[in-house]
Amino acid sequence: MQTIVGMRRLEETLQRSAGNGDNWHMTWARDGKQYVVLGDGKGWPDAEGRTGPTFHTRLYGLHGDPPALTFAHLHGYPDLIGEESPPQNRFYGAGVLAIDDGIYHFLGAPNPPSDQPAPRYVGSKLVFSPDQGHSWNNQDGSALCWENWADRNRGNMMFFDEPDEAFSLITLLQMGKNYEHNSDGYVYGYAPFGNGEGAANQLAMFRVAKDRILDRSAYEFFVAHNRDGSARWSKHIEDRGVVHAFSGCYWPWTCWHPSVVYNAPLGVYMMANWGMGCSADGPAMDAPSYLGFWLAETPWGPWRQVYEETEWTPGGDLQARAYQPQISPRWIARDGRSFWLAFSDFQRVDGEYPYYGFNCQQVEILTA
Repeated sequence: MQTIVGMRRLEETLQRSAGNGDNWHMTWARDGKQYVVLGDGKGWPDAEGRTGPTFHTRLYGLHGDPPALTFAHLHGYPDLIGEESPPQNRFYGAGVLAIDDGIYHFLGAPNPPSDQPAPRYVGSKLVFSPDQGHSWNNQDGSALCWENWADRNRGNMMFFDEPDEAFSLITLLQMGKNYEHNSDGYVYGYAPFGNGEGAANQLAMFRVAKDRILDRSAYEFFVAHNRDGSARWSKHIEDRGVVHAFSGCYWPWTCWHPSVVYNAPLGVYMMANWGMGCSADGPAMDAPSYLGFWLAETPWGPWRQVYEETEWTPGGDLQARAYQPQISPRWIARDGRSFWLAFSDFQRVDGEYPYYGFNCQQVEILTA
């Protein structure tokens, strides 16, 4: 078996979308389409059912493969509208997973608005649809509602008031269409170990039986690697360990939020992650960001880095301010030797942000 030794972004494949927003967590449903999470944007002007406002979070249907992509507005997803909702009602979309008729979606709960001192995520809300996105419920089965800050608690949030505010930004492992490549019956989630320097660049992890995703008591937390390559788990979040540490953390409260996807043809787990760019004065969005790829033989690693780019510049554009890389679970080549990466770009051009939308690019896997 050949060894994967690196990755190469294929600049000629770079595709910009007319959409507006960021985030782009994706999952691959059993009917063949992907669901994609939009954050802080208006979406796509030509999307079927589009209503026009700016959303804090929205879930879209994504049909097709690059370059022919079609985005569809999901009518059943309750609006989180940026211009109309007060700051205390905000949630921001994170990991999403489609299994059978169900769609499970975690949303990060911030504390103050992002323009206030010390903004950060402090908890996670889980919502789900039992009917492929036509209707949505809270985790307890009640009709979905967006609680304000004063009403959020451990009863209506999956994670809240946890040690170090852990599991406030959750990524869910993707394992093919309808999660079909999973064989152990577990769903796996990843999140920064906690808030702040020295914790945000450390990765924590949970697992839960896929038929008990809505039951917090069923969650187990990664503690440590065993010598035989297996993992040790605990029911207690206080016992959680570090499943991986990313070097050199510049913490802007949204970095080191990974994308993890299983590459079935190659039998390997792939992780993409990013870090804030660094200018002469320190961390800054006005400098190119960091991009890395890691591989593992199990969902819990150990993770081996095979690619690093300290100045991530898609298309060779030195003004690019790319961030939030997401590996598409559907757009992996049949032989596993390439995949597509989605991302946002906060580059400013003449006072506008023309690439603040769904950008994607093919990545080649190099072997020796």
